[in-house]
Amino acid sequence: MAEGTIKRLTDRGFGFIDTGKGKDMFFHMSNVEGITFEELREGQKVSFNAGEGPKGPRAENVRPI
Repeated sequence: MAEGTIKRLTDRGFGFIDTGKGKDMFFHMSNVEGITFEELREGQKVSFNAGEGPKGPRAENVRPI
């Protein structure tokens, strides 16, 4: 699993993870595990699997560390 930091959360149920590699990873609230989307905070460390969505790369199995 990869690790990163939540960079931005929206009120529309998605967010972006700073992967530390220059490119942010999109994620949807349906890909969050072990915690609700509403409990996530910007700056929080998370682990995730890189996957592919209909519009490009996305984070799946997003979990707080």
